[in-house]
Amino acid sequence: MKIYHNIDEFKPVNNAVVTIGTFDGVHVGHRKIIAQIKELAQASGGETVILTFFPHPRMILHPEDESIKLISTINEKAELLEQLGVDHLIITPFSRDFSNQTPEDYIRDVLVNKIGTRKIVIGYDHHFGKDRKGGLADLLKLSPVFGYEVIEIPEQDIDDVAVSSTRIREALKEGNFELANACLGYPFFLTGKVMRGDRIGTQIGFPTANIAIEEKYKLIPGDGIFAVKVLVKDQTHTGMAYIGTRPTVNGSTRNIEVNLFDFDEEIYKQPIRMEFHHFVRGDMKLNGLDELKARIAQDKEEILAYFGS
Repeated sequence: MKIYHNIDEFKPVNNAVVTIGTFDGVHVGHRKIIAQIKELAQASGGETVILTFFPHPRMILHPEDESIKLISTINEKAELLEQLGVDHLIITPFSRDFSNQTPEDYIRDVLVNKIGTRKIVIGYDHHFGKDRKGGLADLLKLSPVFGYEVIEIPEQDIDDVAVSSTRIREALKEGNFELANACLGYPFFLTGKVMRGDRIGTQIGFPTANIAIEEKYKLIPGDGIFAVKVLVKDQTHTGMAYIGTRPTVNGSTRNIEVNLFDFDEEIYKQPIRMEFHHFVRGDMKLNGLDELKARIAQDKEEILAYFGS
């Protein structure tokens, strides 16, 4: 897959089959749409093009709203789309100027002249241009003028995408990874770098790697203990993750930590990918390190049983 970080980098391709959206999480609903554009491209000897935006439009149009949290970062999204066999991913820097184009200018300048769209797969609820006044009706009206075909995604499929995204976010916050992962079609994951901690885990026999997530907009699950699979140094390990403020030791900041089972290598500053499979329990304040150690040992046994180890 070729990735373009500005639409001006893209050169029109033959028989471009295009779809547009945020594709947050690239979940099973999105995958149905991607399968459709791949079929259309194969039938016409064309290439698939996904047009997405970053930052997320809400981050630009409503900068005061810090509540937006996304299932996947822009790099994670690109990785997931590449796995699905998309030919081209255009990541357009979203700005107020971009949002202020008239619908006709957007269709002519972006979709036709810059991408070379021959087929566009789009939903009834997709809006674009100044004040989001452009939509499916504009695309249909101008299709004979600019020579592209519009394929409308059924309303039920669009509703399923919206419902899935909402359900995934809610499930992740609640620790229901079985539901979230079923909707995603893969285990939800975090990616980050290992940073220095205060080594309390080492003191009680459960050394942890502290994970720094650079992207502030990335959705982080609710606090607790989790059964995870961790990819580090091209090897996958079973582990026990913790998200919380460490109330037992009077912590004040929210940490993301993981204890890798049967692993003792130095991984400071190493990139790490952590897949969430099961919620074990919520965070809790315990009476000192001895009680914390005993409870973590119990958590580990539950996780080993969950994975059948």
